[in-house]
Amino acid sequence: MRIGILTGGGDVPGLNPCIKGVVYRAVERGVEVVGIKRGWAGLLKYDPSAADHSECIMPLNRQNTRIIDRTGGTVLHTSRTNPARVPPSEVPEFLRSSDHKDLPKDERLDLTWHVLKVIDHIGLDALITIGGDDTQSYAVRLHREGVPVVAIPKTMDNDVFGTDYCIGFSTAVTRSVGFITSLRTVAGSHERIAIVELFGRNSGETSLVSAYLAGVDRAVISEVPFNPEKLAEFLAEDKRANPSNYAIMTISEGAQMVGGTIIESGPEDAFGHRKLGGIGIETSEYIKRRLKTHTVYQQVAYLMRSGEPDALDRMVAFSYANLAADLLFRKESGKMVALKEGKYTTVPIETLTMGVKRVDVNELYDTERYRPKIANMLGKPMFLY
Repeated sequence: MRIGILTGGGDVPGLNPCIKGVVYRAVERGVEVVGIKRGWAGLLKYDPSAADHSECIMPLNRQNTRIIDRTGGTVLHTSRTNPARVPPSEVPEFLRSSDHKDLPKDERLDLTWHVLKVIDHIGLDALITIGGDDTQSYAVRLHREGVPVVAIPKTMDNDVFGTDYCIGFSTAVTRSVGFITSLRTVAGSHERIAIVELFGRNSGETSLVSAYLAGVDRAVISEVPFNPEKLAEFLAEDKRANPSNYAIMTISEGAQMVGGTIIESGPEDAFGHRKLGGIGIETSEYIKRRLKTHTVYQQVAYLMRSGEPDALDRMVAFSYANLAADLLFRKESGKMVALKEGKYTTVPIETLTMGVKRVDVNELYDTERYRPKIANMLGKPMFLY
């Protein structure tokens, strides 16, 4: 048996332990593992007629994965490539034809036929894909094409539909809480209002949980449009009530003001997303004008997903890896490994395309006062999913 494994989308802490876990489990069973580099780009850019394929794939074994779990990121590298929507300018040279040069820039080509050919050429019996909903949406496409696939959910936003937990979330929250706590010294010393912008496109869970654990004054999440004037008044009130005369808040990058829009910039990526970010600085400038006070704006951004994973992300990564590998050994593909109510399980891989995972606003958020609302803990899971 020969298994391919790839990581796609944004990197998170826990990817390397997951890769190592799959490899070690496979080696125990005498199964060969091939690492596919740069996510789906590794299969898209693989030229079957070339003599050297080291830019696209690499053999994985106990020796070359022995210490990778000690670091963050992914040794296989990553990309946001979508072989079903390839711009003409990004079609690999060996696949280009005279027809491509006349295509409009916004045209997208479906090169899945090539990916299927490459999977056959490499001799892969199955794929393990580690990624968020974008990466996994293409895994679903391959599953429908007949490729045996098992998906492992990862994203620091924790927003893959069908699972309570995604690799990377715990470390992202841990990092965020640490940075928020450190920022208090600056905000307190200068008696300012601090606005901390955190990643979170569709789900405000990182903002909500980080705010809850760091004890910030206010938290704005992606799910609930906010009134900036009302928020400013709350923060002024918080600042006056603090003996150190400062206030601090978190805000999701996907948040928006009442009547406003999500702030995006740059061109769309292969999955139709533009780059988020900027609502924090816009909110900071509004508060500065409205309250005639100084603010501290900090966009934590990539620092949330930098460095080695914490203990929980290591545990989930290794556990997901073992579960995914065992599924393939039993010829049970077309599934995504998951956590539900604190227990490891699986769901049909199509599940992740059936909705958008968001914060349970009614249970966990005070929409009037812009704060976490964790009133009834009895029966709630450990991470307040």
